[in-house]
Amino acid sequence: MIPLWFKAVYLAFVAVLIPAYTLEHGLVNFLWFSNVALMGGLLAALFASPRLASMMLVAVALLEMGWIMDFLGSLLLGGTTPLGIVDYMYDPDITLLVRLLSLYHLVLPFVLLWIVWRLGYDQDAWKPWVAVGTGILILTFLLSGPDRNVNWVWGPGQPQDLISPYLWLGILIAACTTVWWLTHRLIRIFMGHFDRIV
Repeated sequence: MIPLWFKAVYLAFVAVLIPAYTLEHGLVNFLWFSNVALMGGLLAALFASPRLASMMLVAVALLEMGWIMDFLGSLLLGGTTPLGIVDYMYDPDITLLVRLLSLYHLVLPFVLLWIVWRLGYDQDAWKPWVAVGTGILILTFLLSGPDRNVNWVWGPGQPQDLISPYLWLGILIAACTTVWWLTHRLIRIFMGHFDRIV
């Protein structure tokens, strides 16, 4: 159901991205939800797994739209990022290759949607994703510091010091859970129109 050429291109891209990202950012960087979804999407395509594909789509379908809007806005504003999410895309200290590879954010939600379209949407997938996603947030909090702020576990964009970091983490988990549930509902409605729910 997933063409061989697509799997080959996806695998080749990830094979280039992993060492480049590791050298530039270190392994903790792979805890970003977008990177998790990129890797998970590859596995879902390779093994034709509706559940895994559905989990990855729930994980980032709405969240990635923030990255996309910020990047497109920055192009219109000549490099000024409206939301500050993609500031690193204009950082000359980050290698050009890594910044070019990061453009995968522009297509990731649509690639995942296409994979789910091909395999069908597993309407129960959002439940295990909430558990996995919460675990990733907690792990990120334990492994990354405020200087990295992976998945914004230390503050919205920048580290915050207005409330306890543990309270912020709890708020973030609740907010992400809400976004994931909403994403699930929207996907279910969309896929339901085309009988693509499994």
